[in-house]
Amino acid sequence: MGVSTSAPEEGVAVVTVDFPPVNALPVQGWYDLAAAVRAAGADPDVRCVVLTAEGRGFNAGVDIKEMQRADGPEALIGANRGCFEAFAAVYECEVPVVAAVQGFCLGGGIGLVGNADAIVASDDASFGLPELDRGALGAATHLARLVPQHLMRTLYYTSRTVTAQELHRHGSVWSVVPRDRLSGAALELAREIAAKDGYLIRLAKAAINGIDPVDVRRSYRFEQGFTFEANLSGVADRVRDTFGKDKEQQA
Repeated sequence: MGVSTSAPEEGVAVVTVDFPPVNALPVQGWYDLAAAVRAAGADPDVRCVVLTAEGRGFNAGVDIKEMQRADGPEALIGANRGCFEAFAAVYECEVPVVAAVQGFCLGGGIGLVGNADAIVASDDASFGLPELDRGALGAATHLARLVPQHLMRTLYYTSRTVTAQELHRHGSVWSVVPRDRLSGAALELAREIAAKDGYLIRLAKAAINGIDPVDVRRSYRFEQGFTFEANLSGVADRVRDTFGKDKEQQA
């Protein structure tokens, strides 16, 4: 259990997340993931990183139970900072990152794949931000990199999900394959990228990041401020405890 790194073939590093049962990461897990991705990208022998996960789904966001067990704001602050570091590590990885997504990709998972360079998904994959049902805000910055603006807003406000096939039609998912072919498909794409010159591929990654129209670090940090406000106001706890139904609205 945890985050591990392997090197299945020349030029490719695979960072695997494994936090049963649903890959909802605790605070330390986000930091461990950030460190693993940064280390893989800094390895001069690596020219592409594959980000993948074990189990039923790719990522279910933060470990809400960890926050509920905490008496003070430390767990929330830790989750905010940990997610920020993990998302930034994927975006700033010195080489391209291919996300291999199966099953559910929710909350923090959107932050990871939205900052990846390419996405390969299984045919049972779904993507969404149930943040409003969890008393949180955030990662709209990254969802906006996957779908058009008005669809992003509707998905965000409704907490609905979209399928891998829908994202493929929007052009944000490279390919959709049966689950048993996901690893092979991700490695196939990574292999093609890793065939490029290592120095040149690093220049390419830096150049493409440099022309991005949105500063994803600043944009996401802005969103996080509203998550903290929701917690300070008490509405976050109310919504989390009622699974997305505000008690005041039910009265």
